[in-house]
Amino acid sequence: MKFDELDAQMRIYETSVDCCVLPGIYMVARIDGRNFTRLTKEKGKFETPFDNKFRDLMVETTKHLMDCGFKVIYGYTESDEISLLFDLDIDVFGRKIRKYNSILAGEASAKFSLLFNDIGVFDCRICQLPNRKSVVDYFRWRNEDAHRNALNAHCYWMLRKENYNKKDAASYIEHKTTFEKNELLFSYGLNFNGLPNWQKRGVGLYWATEEKVGYNPKDKVEVKVKRNVIRIEYNLPMREEYSNFIEKILEKK
Repeated sequence: MKFDELDAQMRIYETSVDCCVLPGIYMVARIDGRNFTRLTKEKGKFETPFDNKFRDLMVETTKHLMDCGFKVIYGYTESDEISLLFDLDIDVFGRKIRKYNSILAGEASAKFSLLFNDIGVFDCRICQLPNRKSVVDYFRWRNEDAHRNALNAHCYWMLRKENYNKKDAASYIEHKTTFEKNELLFSYGLNFNGLPNWQKRGVGLYWATEEKVGYNPKDKVEVKVKRNVIRIEYNLPMREEYSNFIEKILEKK
């Protein structure tokens, strides 16, 4: 059998399950750290429940993913997860889901590992969203999830510092209301509302145009140039204001 014939025969097995996202459908990549609970406690020895160094690792990894060959218009990270919103008209790799999943998981893992100086692994899945409202709802969901997780994490680790074991600390806060959790923290002298916003709402990244003064060596004069840069927002708004924030990013397209 000639190579071309063998190649055509075997390619069928490789591509038989290819799925492509239809045109006009928004895509969001959700990228999550694998076994990051162990990584942050044993290898990184980061502060609990939140650590500035770990936050910066995730922000830098998100920045890399926004500029690694895919047209990403918004990036969001909280805890060990990253969400990337692609341009509606993106057509890289023919919108094949397996290509997006494999490449983005690989890029995230490689970048984080280089920054961390140890192995950190991510998985990736593509969310297909039918319209702009679904996009807004998706990021509103992750924003609210960040808030819930932050409140639970602060309660859990506050109790652990008070000599509760893992099981008792988790059980104690399991059925508590948001108000009761806030009161628990306040009883130990911590005002949850006063914590940095990035802990409670995550971090947003988006493209913006920036004007810089450059130099034209040919004419020997200073010139103003515009370039695209990634802006980092550590103080994301909440609820309807955050929905409006996402709407504005979509409107720019």
